[in-house]
Amino acid sequence: MIKVAVFGAHGRMGSQTVRAVAAADGLELVATIGSGDDREAAATADVVVDFTRPDVVLDNLHWCIEHQLHAVVGTTGLTEERLDDLGRRLEGTGLGIVVAANFSIGAVLTMRFAEQAARFYESVEIVELHHPNKVDAPSGTATATAARVSLARLESGLGPVPDATVQQIDGARGAVVDGIHVHGVRLRGLVAHQEVLLGSEGETLTIRHDSLDRASFMPGVVAAVRAVGERPGLTIGIEDILGLG
Repeated sequence: MIKVAVFGAHGRMGSQTVRAVAAADGLELVATIGSGDDREAAATADVVVDFTRPDVVLDNLHWCIEHQLHAVVGTTGLTEERLDDLGRRLEGTGLGIVVAANFSIGAVLTMRFAEQAARFYESVEIVELHHPNKVDAPSGTATATAARVSLARLESGLGPVPDATVQQIDGARGAVVDGIHVHGVRLRGLVAHQEVLLGSEGETLTIRHDSLDRASFMPGVVAAVRAVGERPGLTIGIEDILGLG
């Protein structure tokens, strides 16, 4: 049995994770930690799952390393600098940390498909749509998608995405992530959705994924929990865990 603790256990994703871990074969839920709770209750775990906030996640992960615990992280806000720091801290410890922008298998496939398609199209933009309680924008998934699409375009020799805009209301063209325009929608009734729109002369291609319930993220979370102990060091994304590497 893999003993699991959940940080952020009373939040939307954390509470769903608690239920998924409790129901999964081979996993044992040993601690649920909410805001203000003593983390020491999680010290008996093998793996910590963190769905907390960007301002506390790094401190939580440092605590996990100090207590020799593997971790699976769905909290966004870990910059490249922070990830590099985590990688250095993990060296020689035998511990593993999996950080994923999205644990939905459909979202992972959407990023993969967008990356493959990007080299064939002159234009690309991303629209991410989420519930209004989401605290970050663009979403971590959209940011990761833009980075991968941008790299695929660069490797294929494509230049900047064409855009003749010279006048605009601030924000009308969205954020720009690695040269890719990303637009964020916050709307009551939504959960997590993303469209990647690609275009060239005479045709367009839209790749869309919809998570209609947070249960859609749980197969990826459980797979990461089961795999992290065999993956020392820092793992970004769950593609390899799903056999998509």
